[in-house]
Amino acid sequence: MATETQTSRIVAEKFLERLGRQDPDGIQELFSEEVDWYVPGSDALPWTGRRTRREEVAPYFTTMWPHFAHGRSKVALERFIVDGGDVVLLAVFTHTAVASGKEFTTPVAMHLAVEGGRIVRMHLYEDTLTVAEAFNAD
Repeated sequence: MATETQTSRIVAEKFLERLGRQDPDGIQELFSEEVDWYVPGSDALPWTGRRTRREEVAPYFTTMWPHFAHGRSKVALERFIVDGGDVVLLAVFTHTAVASGKEFTTPVAMHLAVEGGRIVRMHLYEDTLTVAEAFNAD
């Protein structure tokens, strides 16, 4: 039988694999019915904010992805830390905003909490000012 840490690692690896192939429905399957989801950001960015239900997970990605230039995003995963049900991913994201054509890079920390083989929490921490400024066409 897998330990809590092993289960959390497996779930997080599935999350990353499905994220990499842009599979919003597959990502959504990994979440519990009720979720504590938080992506801080500007009200001008429609994918940011809180979500509380599994069925809100896929729309997050299908709303966000079209705002980034296809094929121009890069993710550099720097650390993958698992302790029991907690998973912390440390990375650097580089994207190009479709609206402005601006490329931006931000360090990112993502905290996933896994219970019973499902993700119950996803909090994303990034430089929200840099992200918001990239979408400003000035």
